Amino acid sequence: MLCYSLSDLHSWFIFIQMKKRTNYLIFCLLSTLLFSCGDEPKASKIETSEIVFKKEGELYLLKSGDSIKKLDIEIAENQYEHETGLMYRQSMEESQGMLFIYPEEALRSFYMKNTYIPLDIIYYDKDSSVVSFKENARALDETSLPSEKPAKFILELNAGKVKEWNIEVGDKIDFKRLD
Repeated sequence: MLCYSLSDLHSWFIFIQMKKRTNYLIFCLLSTLLFSCGDEPKASKIETSEIVFKKEGELYLLKSGDSIKKLDIEIAENQYEHETGLMYRQSMEESQGMLFIYPEEALRSFYMKNTYIPLDIIYYDKDSSVVSFKENARALDETSLPSEKPAKFILELNAGKVKEWNIEVGDKIDFKRLD
């Protein structure tokens, strides 16, 4: 006749439970290896539409009060527009630019992260006078491009325009929004 004590039954129960856990862990481990060892899924390319210029105003570059150039501008005036600016653009026409408008004058700094076209960056004070500029900012360069004095308006143009149009400290801008 077989007789087992309560402690024998308890030990047998623990052994069975441990065996089940071990089998379960082995199953999980093998499943993980089986499903993770296959070919890596290929990253799917997300198709996005090209960002196109949207004329929101007209800007006049002024030298000694005379207009030297008229530009079509996009206007960046909220935080999202300030942060993205001309990022991800493939090109910009010669007579186009982006005007950043800030609520107050302060030292400003830009960089070219995710910006594919080289730019000239012109900093203007609250009176719309040029206080400094950075010429030929390199595409995709994350180097800081700070203003030399506080600025309220910043104009981004295609690289080379500051030199071509002879823009100097003290020159002014005048702009109007389109309705």
